[in-house]
Amino acid sequence: MAGRPAGQPGVNGQERLEARVHGQVQGVGYRWFVRRHAARLGLSGWVANEPAGSVRLIAEGSRAAIDELAALLAEGPAGASVERVDGSRLPASGGFVGFEIRAGSHRGD
Repeated sequence: MAGRPAGQPGVNGQERLEARVHGQVQGVGYRWFVRRHAARLGLSGWVANEPAGSVRLIAEGSRAAIDELAALLAEGPAGASVERVDGSRLPASGGFVGFEIRAGSHRGD
């Protein structure tokens, strides 16, 4: 996963993680796994299945919470087999309230 950005943190010192998770990550509760942990960590954003079989997500919150979620993404729930996580960190936009599971046909942000 890409390192932290060189610039200033975003809104209120928050960070943004944009990630795509590859492997056997659909049909195994992966989105619910991400949502549960994101809510526990106080993160906002969304997670969705992608047509090619990956899972895409955007999460915003404290650096510590983003670090913990990033580590969990590589594990996934029981039944998942994560091949790799491609991601980048940016300053947070502050544009999310809560953390949701989106339909695969969403347009993103």
